[in-house]
Amino acid sequence: MSVAVIAGWLLGAYLLGSTPTSYVVARVFAGIDLRQFGSGNLGATNLYRAMGWKAAIPVALYDIVKGAVPVLLARRWGQGPEYWPLIVGLVAVMGHVWSPFVRFRGGKGVATAAGVFTALAPLALLVAIAVFAVVLKLSGYVSLGSMTAAVAFLTALPFVHPDSPRSTLVAAAFVAVFIIFTHRSNIARLLNGTESRFGTRKAARQ
Repeated sequence: MSVAVIAGWLLGAYLLGSTPTSYVVARVFAGIDLRQFGSGNLGATNLYRAMGWKAAIPVALYDIVKGAVPVLLARRWGQGPEYWPLIVGLVAVMGHVWSPFVRFRGGKGVATAAGVFTALAPLALLVAIAVFAVVLKLSGYVSLGSMTAAVAFLTALPFVHPDSPRSTLVAAAFVAVFIIFTHRSNIARLLNGTESRFGTRKAARQ
């Protein structure tokens, strides 16, 4: 691929990933700046705290799509090396975390990363989802469930997808570290006992 084609793929993936859906939904339908609400995170969990399931579920699904679509398109029409769809997908995750449309704020990247690996390693993702559900049920913390699920995905990948390219394992390791990094403020709150448990709704600040 030419430099221009590579740049086009990466820019397209980044812009798709950076679509600040939760911010737009909260602004348009509730008049809330989600950056100033709850955790300040532009993800589905914080949107749930502000507006409930009816808003959070569609946004979470769209965040997953933002990761899956670039990967699927790159696998179908990309002309790069075998790891090219992974690169495109990871750029979409970066866009979700650092969106230029909201001053480079965003979500934690979990749902969009899940979309990337839905297209590449679905069985390992199912293991991660199961771990997430168990940890969330036992602890009540979405953040802890998300970080544990990322590590579980990395651990399960070579066992349930033994023929996966090495690049997929490397990407899974990168994503696990990256998700823990994006949750560093949550880790601090977990350690000092101030992290919010899932299911707690907060009143919007006017």
